[in-house]
Amino acid sequence: MSVLVAGTPTPAGQAAYRFGIEEARRRGEDLIVFLMEGEHTPASDLGEVGETLEHPDDRTHSPTGDLIDRAERDDISAVVIGVRHRTAVAKLFLGSSAQQIILEANKPVLCIKA
Repeated sequence: MSVLVAGTPTPAGQAAYRFGIEEARRRGEDLIVFLMEGEHTPASDLGEVGETLEHPDDRTHSPTGDLIDRAERDDISAVVIGVRHRTAVAKLFLGSSAQQIILEANKPVLCIKA
């Protein structure tokens, strides 16, 4: 089993990555970083936690949908995402990847603030 982290270069994404490492360590599982955007440099203090980097399918236009699809596989025990405060109006007009993951994923979703 593995903990799946939505990888983004934002402060919330970095907080989710740090928490994902600790959660994987606590569960005795590996970590999968699903790189939604940007670059990723593995942490130097992974210890016994194995880390794998995965990317959305280049042919799709929805990295969020690809993350949800990846979460559905049997080898995932939890999904960790970074969240930030958004107003109700911003959510209405812009949507929210975090909201989509929370509502559509069939695995536990841990939301981490920066």
